[in-house]
Amino acid sequence: MTDPLAPLLELAGVREAVTSARDRADAAMRHRALRRQGGQVAAEVSLRSAVASAALEGYAYEREAVRAGTVTDPVVQGALRVAGALGGLAERWPGAPRQVLARLHVLAARDVVDEASLGRPNAPGPRLDALMELVAGGSQVPPLVLAAVVHAELLALRPFAGPSGVVARAAARLMLIASGFDPRGLLAVDAGHLAREPEYVGAANAFATGTPDGLRSWLRHYAQAVEVAAVELEDAASTTAS
Repeated sequence: MTDPLAPLLELAGVREAVTSARDRADAAMRHRALRRQGGQVAAEVSLRSAVASAALEGYAYEREAVRAGTVTDPVVQGALRVAGALGGLAERWPGAPRQVLARLHVLAARDVVDEASLGRPNAPGPRLDALMELVAGGSQVPPLVLAAVVHAELLALRPFAGPSGVVARAAARLMLIASGFDPRGLLAVDAGHLAREPEYVGAANAFATGTPDGLRSWLRHYAQAVEVAAVELEDAASTTAS
């Protein structure tokens, strides 16, 4: 069968951007501090990712205030819960993506939406069905491309009430973790999106148009966000080691 996502790699500059991001991420994961302090670095990355994802949802707070536990905003708390749960959900993600998405929403939206809405899609439909099939093995494109598609499709579909962007960003990170691209969850890709926020918003909107230019814009943005995340990883590792 023809891979439905394979044509994305033929868009101008996409294959090169994906390769560059892969190489940059691999280099960051060889940081010496990860050998002895990998757990501490992973915890720092989790914090940075959660703070960035909440900020992209419109709830921006200083990282140190969140670290100190003085921020009680429910969206921030939800983003923290989600970031902390990714490692435990990665194994289930390819085989049961719907259930994992529902769990992500429960974690992200608690105290934000009414309890009856937690984990329940607003309007399941063929587009979400097709996306779940891709997650479950319906495409053999590089993991970064599949993660980018998962992210943008969930942003466009907004299948859940409340902070659906937190769910979309978490699902994309899960794709990177479960695929082996980022097996230890060390890439705070959300921090990369936040660092290029205007581009993030514009590229996501462009992807939703379905045009070749729109798809290319998003995929190249996503690859660049991974490169920023690699720099964040090196910074987190150096900070932890010092």
